[in-house]
Amino acid sequence: MTEHYEVMVVGGGVAGQHVAIELAQAGRAVALVESRLVGGERPYFACLPSKSLLHSAQRGETWELAIARRDRVTGHLDDSAAAARMADAGVTVLRGHGRIREPGSLEVDGHRHGFTELVVCAGGEPAVPAVAGIADLPLWTTDEALTSPDLPRRLVVLGGDAAGCELAQIYAAFGSQVTVVEPGERLLATEAPFAGDHLADALRRLGTDLRLRTRVIVAERTESGPRLRLADGAVIEADRILVSAGRLPRVSGLGLETLGIAADPVRGVPVDVTCQVVTGPPALLPHDLQGLPSENPGRHVAEDGLGGRVWAAGDVTGMTPSTHLALYQARVVVANVLGKRQEADYRAIPRAVRTTPSVYAVGLSPVRAEEMGIGLIAAGTELAGTARAAVEEDERGFTGGRVELYADPARGVLVGGTAVGLYAEEWMAEIALAIRAEIRLDVLTDVIHAFPTYGEAIEPPLRELAERL
Repeated sequence: MTEHYEVMVVGGGVAGQHVAIELAQAGRAVALVESRLVGGERPYFACLPSKSLLHSAQRGETWELAIARRDRVTGHLDDSAAAARMADAGVTVLRGHGRIREPGSLEVDGHRHGFTELVVCAGGEPAVPAVAGIADLPLWTTDEALTSPDLPRRLVVLGGDAAGCELAQIYAAFGSQVTVVEPGERLLATEAPFAGDHLADALRRLGTDLRLRTRVIVAERTESGPRLRLADGAVIEADRILVSAGRLPRVSGLGLETLGIAADPVRGVPVDVTCQVVTGPPALLPHDLQGLPSENPGRHVAEDGLGGRVWAAGDVTGMTPSTHLALYQARVVVANVLGKRQEADYRAIPRAVRTTPSVYAVGLSPVRAEEMGIGLIAAGTELAGTARAAVEEDERGFTGGRVELYADPARGVLVGGTAVGLYAEEWMAEIALAIRAEIRLDVLTDVIHAFPTYGEAIEPPLRELAERL
């Protein structure tokens, strides 16, 4: 065995980085294992490049300028600075693939290392739909779409989730003929219906062809490029196919079964409310608690036989993929490793789509509540009624939007909110606080918003909910 570490972290994304740095600075001997780039998806293949390209599109830049700006923002896919920050914090970076060989032992490309505690932050990977012939096509995932210098003339996006909508808007704004194929009734199928409808209108204004309520059944290669046959009989030809059908937790090849951990390829690594990995099914998994009142499903972790405590954070836990959620779970892990017990609360995790208009949702959505048989009271208003909308118009002519708030009639508090509008991810942040802190509606209705702002649109639905409850 090469060396023993008090803590080994598998995966150098936002969660893994935070855990490694914080524990190293707290005096622990820490090693971080990363097979790709230190920093993970966020700075190179996800959040930063997509937001950079969206910003360039909003500014009307050329594709060449946008690509140059994106590459500067992502550091030209060079992780040397990130690796140096880890070293400065006292973290040993081990390059390679990590696999558990036995309790307390992790192998990294043929070299074994001992650990007292293990933190799994392996992230996620794109899900590819099961379509006949699709494996024979040169597919783009978000990785390729956000690093390539190419601007395809014809782009087909498979999936109308947040990433699919952002990428569709990016490429349509720069001149690609974009087609989005979404099997659901609308875009952003798990959010309030009006969110997907507003975003669909915005994409159509850019010339995007939306094919909803259908799916690809056959994919084939032709001399002129990929060809897709849809369930409704339509045939679409493309230059590029971009798969944006969600992400799956990266659980295979880690050797978790060696410790008796049953990781599900869809639901991820099971953890309790302290983000400690469990060896048996807990009463509730983290994604079951999203948007619900805080509950403690108890500790089902088996300390014996694991070779030390095992923790997990980020996409690998099966939660809705997001950087801020991964970082939140990482903070929970750090606190508990250091003996400062903290339980994760998933009631108010924001979900944002940084398109124009942007979409922001937090807590329970009407779709999720209906699936779970939870009754909500909803109230909403149009942003066009605000003074801010009257004086500000987006370059593409967008001035509308809507905000809806959802309350639990039994407890009289907010449990969810959705907004579509310019900068919605900024001015809706107070709703996340209101849900998390369970602030009374009579207090919320007494909050004063600056004039003129889009935040004023929150006041009418709050007053309506307060009156009805």
